[in-house]
Amino acid sequence: QVQVVESGGDSVQTGGSLTLSCVVSGYKYDRYCLAWFRQVPGKEREGVAGIASDGSTRYSNSARGRFTVSQDRSNHQFSLQMNNLTPNDTAMYYCAAPASGGGYCYSVLDANDFHYWGQGTQVTVSS
Repeated sequence: QVQVVESGGDSVQTGGSLTLSCVVSGYKYDRYCLAWFRQVPGKEREGVAGIASDGSTRYSNSARGRFTVSQDRSNHQFSLQMNNLTPNDTAMYYCAAPASGGGYCYSVLDANDFHYWGQGTQVTVSS
């Protein structure tokens, strides 16, 4: 049974930093793309960052230069380091993994390509 659990969401002031963590249990694939998404009520779920088993990464335009995604392959832990946060980053953040994959991430992260999801962790950035 695959289980995805995110943690690290918090309230922070503009310009601050947060690190989100994701632990994937029971995932049997060693080639994959793991991705972070976020969603604001009333809007579509948005791809933020992805990291593949070979270490390659993808970022949305808003995340590039401010966010860094990384992984610890030994225990299937994944992190999203978020710097210089603004109120526009306020959202529920989700970690996701596909049912299967070829070991790379597409240039555009689509939520429909992912099957396993965590319950989300809330990030709130105040002005």
